[in-house]
Parts: sequence; C-alpha cells; structure tokens
Amino acid sequence: MNVTDTVVIGGGQAGLAASSLLVGGGHDHVVLERGRVGQRWRSGVWDSLRLLSPNWMNSLPGWGYQGADPDGFASAADFASNLASYAESFQAPVVEGAGVQDLRIVRGTFEVTTAVGAWRSRHVILATGWCDLPRVPSLAQDLHKSVAQLTPHEYRNAASLPDGGVLVVGASATGVQLAQELREAGRDVTIAVGRHARMPRTYRGRDVYWWLLRLGILDTSIDTVRDARGAPFEPSYQVIGRSDLRTVDLATLHADGVRLVGRVTSAAGRRLRLSPDLGDILEQADRRLDRLLSAIDSHIDAAGLGDDLPPAAPRAVIANPRHEDSLHTQRDHIRTVIWATGHRRSYPWLSIPVLDERGEIRQHHGRTPVPGMYVLGYRFQHYRSSNWIWGTGRDAAEVCAPILGADRAGRRSGWYEGLVDVRCA
Repeated sequence: MNVTDTVVIGGGQAGLAASSLLVGGGHDHVVLERGRVGQRWRSGVWDSLRLLSPNWMNSLPGWGYQGADPDGFASAADFASNLASYAESFQAPVVEGAGVQDLRIVRGTFEVTTAVGAWRSRHVILATGWCDLPRVPSLAQDLHKSVAQLTPHEYRNAASLPDGGVLVVGASATGVQLAQELREAGRDVTIAVGRHARMPRTYRGRDVYWWLLRLGILDTSIDTVRDARGAPFEPSYQVIGRSDLRTVDLATLHADGVRLVGRVTSAAGRRLRLSPDLGDILEQADRRLDRLLSAIDSHIDAAGLGDDLPPAAPRAVIANPRHEDSLHTQRDHIRTVIWATGHRRSYPWLSIPVLDERGEIRQHHGRTPVPGMYVLGYRFQHYRSSNWIWGTGRDAAEVCAPILGADRAGRRSGWYEGLVDVRCA
C-alpha cells in the first residue's frame, strides 16, 4: 500500500493544474491517470477536432501559450502534447495506466485501488472532468437496427460513416461542428435542434471569448445565478474553432444546405418524431444573442473603444423555418444518426455515498460533504468558466488552498510522518 497525503484522480488539465499548485507548495501527492497524460484528448475525439477557445486563452498555473499563433485553435493532439510538456515542466508525480477500480474510506483515510497498485491518503481530488461519457437518450434503442448510431466519441471522419444521409442530434458546439464537417464532405445532413446558445466566432474584430472575458460573463459565480442546480446543464456556446475564424451556426449551416428540424422526441423503427417548436427555439437563441451583442456595444461605447474597432457585421437570420413533425430514415435517406447530446458522469469505482439523485457528486466550490474529498473540472463548479482549460486553474487554487493549509498543520501534528508507517490491514 503506497502512502501519500493527496491522491489526484485524473491527469488532464484539471488534475495537472492541481498538481502544479501542490508541487509549488511542496505537498506530497500522486496523480493517477487511466491512460497517458491528457488521455481524453488522445482518444474519443474525431480527427479534425480543435479547441473552441483560442490558444492565448488556454493557460494553466505556471504555463501559458508561447507559440506563434495565439489567435489560432490547437488540435486535440497538439493540446495533449502540450499537457504532457506541462506535466514534465514541474515533474508532476503522474502514474500512467492507473485506472481507478475503487475509492473508499478505511479507518478515516481514503484508499484508492488501481490497476497498478493502491494508495492511502488523507485527501483526494476527483479531477475526472465533466465530459466523462457521452449521453445518449433512451429513445435511441427504439430506432431501427438498419440505422447506424454513434456518438461524437466514436465518430472519426465523414469517410468512416456508411454512405447516405446523416442526422446530427444536438445543436451546441459539437453538433454544429460535425454538421458543418459532414456537409463540407458532400453529405446530406439534417440537424435536430434543441435549446442552444448562439454565438459568433468574432464580433467587431475581436474573438467572442475576449468579449466574454472583458464583460465578466465568464466570472459569473454559481452563487449569483437564479438556478444554481440547473446552471451546470445550460447549453454550451455554439461556437467553433476554425483557422479562417468563420462563424458556424444554424444560419450558416442552413445557407450551406443543412436541413434544420426540431428536437427528436421519440423513435419507433424508422420514424423519428420531432417537436413543433423549432421556430421558437431559433427565436429565443437569437434574442439571447442580441442581448449579448447589445451588451458588447454598450461596453464599447462606455469604454470609448469605438474608433479602434470595425462596425458590426449584419447578423444572418433564418426566415420562416420549415416545420416538420417527423423524419423517416428510409424516405429521407438517413443512414446514420450521431447523438451529439452532451455528456454524463459515471463513478462505478466510487464506494463513498456522495452522489445526488442525478448521479452527480454533491459539491460546492469543489468541496464535497466528505471531509478531505474534493472535485475539480466540474461545469460551473464555482464560475461559468470552471470546466474551461483556463478556468480550471482558478478553481484548482481554491481547492488546493485548504489542502496546503492542512498539510502544514498535519506536519506540525506529526500526522504525515505517522501515516507513512501505516499498512493495509
């Protein structure tokens, strides 16, 4: 049984951000990663995937972008390589290939069992992130077996799909990115649209994320929102990282020949029922976008930035979207359905009763009801940016602060030295 003060589970950006701070504080810990550092960026991603945030924004504690393309968007493979370099830069104590099999409390301390060994610790940080597993609605099982079904984790490129049309279910960032890629590959594409947050890639000469930072929108605290329970599940921004900085949204997809339909509400064999509210959903998204752009314009006027920025470009609109109440996979030549319907978390190895009725870990600002147990990388954990690459560092500092304080107190009380000699019963 290995003994350390803190076990960090997950070697992605969240776990490494915490490790960097713990190393800086001289704190004994280990980072357990199921695969290689940044494994989620290496597997379960499609070939063309690029980060949604520009390179200049993707900083972590003690590390920032130093390349020649700060306004570009790194590929998943490049970012995984950056994470590996980041880990090496401060000699992060990462154990790779250490998939967690069990986490429990034994005699007041945490015990973590993995495929390559076991650790006992006083603290544990669950940094497995928000995008753990794809979420697929139960209605998918009612679709005819002749239709290929997959998630974005399984999709690689347009050529890997069966011939024929593709239905993409979900219109947040992933859905629109896949719909655009498939359309550019010459596929007939339909996208089923639910609630979404429409966003331009740039506005008045600046990346939209620059404006979100400037306006403080990404600093919104979970303590100030009206619906704190629902905030982590709000739609992700409908924005894509492209080298040409082109905005890709439902309006541009529609102009490129992508068919827009309402939400999929049920499936029976070859037929998919659709919600009748596509027009309302599009209108609501446009109103939210107009409010954001108006807030940016007001800020520009108040800060006197108008002379240095170009005027706003006209916003594309979808006039009188066609209403359809159903799709028929044979009639509409749909051979493949991609469920771009978000993510879920799964903790089959967690033997500590800390999950709520949704199966999510109970936490506030990363602290769980279990003393010494923390999470990191949750969506809207503290701020709207909490599960963003840049945002994990700020939350990591908040999570690590009590651990580092407890470390100093523990060393004074002799707790740490005593634990070194503890062995599993």
